Amino acid sequence: MAKPAHQPSVLAAALLAWYPRHHRDLPWRHTRDPYAIWLSEVILQQTRVAQGLPYYEAFLAAYPTVQALAGAPEQEVLRLWQGLGYYSRARNMHHTAQQVVQEHGGQFPTTYAGLLKLRGVGPYTAAAIASFAFDEAVAVLDGNVYRVLARIFGLHADIAAPASRKEFQALADQHIPAAAPADFNQAIMEFGALQCTPARPDCLFCPMQHSCWAFQHGQVALLPVKSKAKAARVRYLHYLVLRHGEATYLKKRGEKDIWQGLYDFAVVETTGLELGAAEVLRHVEALGGQLDTRLAAEPRPPALLKHVLSHQKLEARFHTLWLAGPLPARTLADTGLHAYTAAEIEALPKPQLIANYLGKN
Repeated sequence: MAKPAHQPSVLAAALLAWYPRHHRDLPWRHTRDPYAIWLSEVILQQTRVAQGLPYYEAFLAAYPTVQALAGAPEQEVLRLWQGLGYYSRARNMHHTAQQVVQEHGGQFPTTYAGLLKLRGVGPYTAAAIASFAFDEAVAVLDGNVYRVLARIFGLHADIAAPASRKEFQALADQHIPAAAPADFNQAIMEFGALQCTPARPDCLFCPMQHSCWAFQHGQVALLPVKSKAKAARVRYLHYLVLRHGEATYLKKRGEKDIWQGLYDFAVVETTGLELGAAEVLRHVEALGGQLDTRLAAEPRPPALLKHVLSHQKLEARFHTLWLAGPLPARTLADTGLHAYTAAEIEALPKPQLIANYLGKN
């Protein structure tokens, strides 16, 4: 149960007084355009502000309106997103833009309930757009808000448990002032990002120090409660970087695995990090390829790169292999591999792991 240390209006008043003096000057805070606000929220999901800001500016420059984004090729959108990770965000964003144009005449719904009906728009994003663009009094609930509420009110519910959301949402909605919903939502998120941080929060100069349950009970470091996620599994990938002349072979990744719609090389997944030369040759021959023995006389050691995803750790070796001739047409049809020039590869949307390899080679 919550342990409120003060009346609801006190929390709102403290945050609204703190915010003008301490908030960061960010471009999406200077607009009421629901498209720009939505774009910023999608980009900032699971992305730090410093990393997301250049992408926000690049997307607005490339697609200044929802109509422009809806009309863009998906591959172009994914290429612009490259480096942000969680590429399903970009695909959902593109589909949502098309939904807004096709079903809503290019105008975003103006209510929280209406926004929730858009593809890829969940409770947090809907609340952000509804409050920031349309002044609807519905509270946002992100990691920062969970932390602030848990500490101030002494909530020990596991924030990773779906059942806890209802309790925290009800509390946040109880405190949001009808006269200033946008400012309150911005303030509580910014307070969590700058003052009530996960590690080393600035409790000494906190305006709510005397009414914070966690501070008064010495439990700041223990709240919020969040159960640990499952340990990430390790995957070992051996990329066959097949080259012939000025071209390199890549393929578009399909569904039901990471990096859907992005491009990488032919890949062999193994249970360990090593893949012997004979096995590499066998896989090349299975693709109908023949190594150019003149260039394979002194093979380069395979490059090793590591990459961490939310639930996976990737260890990838890149085997650069020169072919005596192009891959047969049947192989291209069966595998989706295609020969690309360096300029064409640059324009393709690629996982950051592949982009990192290409940047070093």
